[in-house]
Formats: sequence, C-alpha cells, structure tokens
Amino acid sequence: MTPVTLIWLVTGCLMLQPLSTDLYLASLPSMATDFGVTPAAVQNTLSLFVIGFGSAQLVSGPLSDRYGRRPVLIGGLTLYLLSSIACALAPSLTWLVAARFVQAIGCCTGVVVARAIIRDAHSAADGARVLAKASSLLSLAAISGPVLGSYLQVAFGWRAAFVALALAGLTMWIATLLRLRESNSQPNPEAMRLGILANTYSKVTRTPAFWAYALPGALSYASIFVFISGTPFVLIRVLGVATAYYGYLFAFGVCGYLTGALICRRLLGTIGIQRTLRLGTAIGLAGGLGFLVFAIAGVQHWLLVVIALFVVMTAHGINIPCTQAGSLAPFPEQAGAAAGLFGFVMMVVALGAGIWVGSSHDGTLLPLASISTTVAVMLFASTRLLARHGKDA
Repeated sequence: MTPVTLIWLVTGCLMLQPLSTDLYLASLPSMATDFGVTPAAVQNTLSLFVIGFGSAQLVSGPLSDRYGRRPVLIGGLTLYLLSSIACALAPSLTWLVAARFVQAIGCCTGVVVARAIIRDAHSAADGARVLAKASSLLSLAAISGPVLGSYLQVAFGWRAAFVALALAGLTMWIATLLRLRESNSQPNPEAMRLGILANTYSKVTRTPAFWAYALPGALSYASIFVFISGTPFVLIRVLGVATAYYGYLFAFGVCGYLTGALICRRLLGTIGIQRTLRLGTAIGLAGGLGFLVFAIAGVQHWLLVVIALFVVMTAHGINIPCTQAGSLAPFPEQAGAAAGLFGFVMMVVALGAGIWVGSSHDGTLLPLASISTTVAVMLFASTRLLARHGKDA
C-alpha cells in the first residue's frame, strides 16, 4: 500500500467511532419521547455501545495477530453494516440497544485493526505523527457528523442517522476489500490460545510504559465522552437550543479536535511525545476549571458549553495520537493485543464517566461542569505521576 492509501484506510476505520457516537446525538431527546422513556434510559444506546466497543477489543486485537489484519477487518465491517441496518429498523428501545451493542463490536474491530496497522508499519514517533495526520482528517467526520445528524433528525427522524451509518460502513467495506493489503507479515498461530492470550495480556498489563500512556489516553477520551453524553440534554432541554442548531454548536466545539491534532503534528517533531502530552493535559485542565468556575457563578448559556467543549476537544486532539502510539510502542509482536487492551481501558473509563453524567441531570450546567473538571484533574495528575515510565521512542 502507498502511504496515501494507508492513511485514508486507517482514517476511514477510525472515523466509524466518532460517527457512531456523534451522528445521532441530536436525536437522543426525540428518541426518549418516541419510546416514552427517560433520558437515562435512552442513553443506554451510548452506554451499551461503549461496553460492546470496549470488551470486543480484547478479542479483535488478538484475532488480527492470529489471522492477519485484513480478514479480521473485513469481518468486523460486515458486522457493522448489518447491525447498523438493524438499528435503523429497531421497533423498540430494547432492540435498538441490542443492535447498538453488536454495532460496537464491528466498529471496534475497525479501530483496533487500524491502530495495529500503524504499529506494523511505523515506529512509535512516526506512528504518532501518522495518527496525528489521521486525526486531522478524522476531525472532518467529527465536525460534520453532528450537523448532518441534526438535519437528518429534523427532516426524517432518528432512524435516518443509522441509515447513514450503514452507508458509511458499506463504503469502508468496499474500500477495504479492494485496497487493503495485509500488514501483519508474521501472524502468530498461537495468538488465540487461551494460555498464550492470558500471557500476552499479562505482559502488557505488567509493562509500566503501557500504563504511562494508556491511562492518560483513557481519561482523555472520558473527558470528551462527558460532553458527548451530556450536551444533547443540556443544550436542547436545559438551555433551549433548537435541534437543528445543536449540530452546529457541537461541531464548532469539535473544531477544537482539529486544532489539537494540528498542534500535535507540529510539536511531536520538536519536543517529543511526553512533553506534547503534558501540554495537552494542561490545556484540558484549564478548560475544565474554567467551565466549573463560570457554572458555579451561575452562568447558564450555550456559549459557555461550546467554549468548554472546544478547549477539551483541543486537548484531546493533542493527547490521543501520543497515547495511542506510546502505549503500543513496547509491543511490536503483540500490537493487536496491546491496541485491544488500550481500547478496552479507554471504553471502561468512558463508560463510567457517561453513567455518571446520565444520572446527574438536575436542570443546570453544574453537574456537567463538575464531572468535566474532575476528569481533567485526574488526567493531568496521571500524566505527571506516570511520566517516568514513558519514553519518547
């Protein structure tokens, strides 16, 4: 594969995750009304997606170590396509939640294999730069997804969002089938044996360098997942933003992700992974603390939420390429398993944050602001406490 082909295929796989979580955000309040359930109940479509996404990575990563990246990715994309169609046809919330769980399994396969492909082809430093470039392109989906989702909701209802996801899955399935070449030159026939698998995960979890990047990566994703799960109800129901405009506000906040990715690309070559990550977590902390101060002061305005989202997204755009590449660097022969465990940890932490947000609605901005600040403090602290174990490879 040429570098251009590689970057577009990797970006396309990574895009499925933000599209799957962001495209239908504007539909959450409407779905709660249609199914006659509470906001917490309809947020199970996010929570179960996170559970499926996180747990399946523990299997899909080693599967790609055993059978190769290409066949596992094609299988995952097939599952994603079929489950997206099932979501669009869901007759009940229970059906929809179940289909979202299956959709998450297919989606996570694409993301894990994409990370492993980068590790197959690049060193940690080069991989971080490639992931930063992919993040720049990825931000286009994260920015346009909420806007498109808002229009789809207003024009056709919530089912249209899942039709759009099915089309995205079909596009990637065709592209992978036609253009992806196998990057795992030495598949490990023992990778899926339970004993070998247990030893592999034991090795990864016992490596401090893995946690020096995996824990900050998980907390960084949790920092934006707080907004993903909380802003639809805060902006639309608490602050009275029209559904058609929600996508634009969320997209403006997500522009911070593009900003962060561009900053990351420039900094990696000059100050290295660790110092770039420290800067990103400092920006995130400033955003969380600022949000909390204004919320405590009684400010109830959509602009405050959007600015806080922009700052936190900027920090995440800086953090995530560093943490993804750094966590996989020590494991050239177990890149799939390491990528799967990284994703699992990330989803578990995000799930906890999402459940916390879903159970804390009180008609003000204070719960969202306080949770955002708490996660930002933990992220800032984890980077400093674990810094001695990380390396600029």
